[in-house]
Amino acid sequence: MIPEKIKKVLKKQHYRIVGNHSAIQICRWTKNSLRDEGVCFKEQFYGIKAHRCCQMTPAVMWCPNRCEHCWRATEYTIGEKMEGKLNSPKEIVDGCIEAQRKLLEGFKILPKTKFKTSSKVNMEKWKEAQEPNHFSISLSGESTLYAKIGELIQEIRSRRKTSFLVTNGLYPEKIKELAEKNQLPTQLTVTVNTSNQEQYLPFHKSSIKNAWKKLNETLEILSELNCRTVFRMNLVKGFNMEEKYLKEFAELIKKANPKFVHVKGYMSVGFARERLGYEKMPDNKEMQKAVDILTRETELKLLDKHERSRAYVLGKNKADMKIKKSEI
Repeated sequence: MIPEKIKKVLKKQHYRIVGNHSAIQICRWTKNSLRDEGVCFKEQFYGIKAHRCCQMTPAVMWCPNRCEHCWRATEYTIGEKMEGKLNSPKEIVDGCIEAQRKLLEGFKILPKTKFKTSSKVNMEKWKEAQEPNHFSISLSGESTLYAKIGELIQEIRSRRKTSFLVTNGLYPEKIKELAEKNQLPTQLTVTVNTSNQEQYLPFHKSSIKNAWKKLNETLEILSELNCRTVFRMNLVKGFNMEEKYLKEFAELIKKANPKFVHVKGYMSVGFARERLGYEKMPDNKEMQKAVDILTRETELKLLDKHERSRAYVLGKNKADMKIKKSEI
């Protein structure tokens, strides 16, 4: 299902293809955690263990959007229809775990031999990492395009693992289906990069003509879902950080009434560097100013921040942040 030329691009970016349409990639925060050099905002905010996180996608190059800030090679987007043989949820989960183990093999400190090793890995963490207990379904592409996304979430849940699903919000009917079938993830994140329709169209280059309408339909049902929900904003310097846009974002947040709001600064990485330069990355002072406006307009609190990632989380109660056993 994935053309060979796209596979070559993905492998060059250190992705590992799983089955016909899925992929994983070791997150830099997983690597940092293994070396005891810091953890990601998901661990700091929610208690997810970075060294046991599997960053994956069941639809690696399928998406209706070609967003300006996306780190993937959007010119290689296959489309929004996954045609061909789909792998089963079990095949995907097993394949992702196996691929992750192979990628982590190089971090292992070998027993004493005549060869020296420069690895600084915490071997207790490395051993734990052989069995990830969290799946971040967010790596690349739009995961809800995988027809069995609900069954995939159920497969992860049946193994007593948590799952975070990130979506562009353009398929509200799929979100409703997940809710009706009790297949919602541990946490559902809807990414909202622009505060109005005029900015949405050129920034996302969506193949869905009524994309803005579909996104708003998803936001309207967010508060009804029986799972943790997140409204995620990506802020780009000189584009969507003016006060008038932040006030528009605040109105969208009120509509969605999510459990949490992620305010994330754009990072010039991967293929995004060819579309938006480093000068479009806001610093933490600029991020804090935006957060101050959002907290004022929404009456939410700043619960925590991860400055290295330029990530801020807003909400009502900090005690709600850590995932409880009852939510697994």
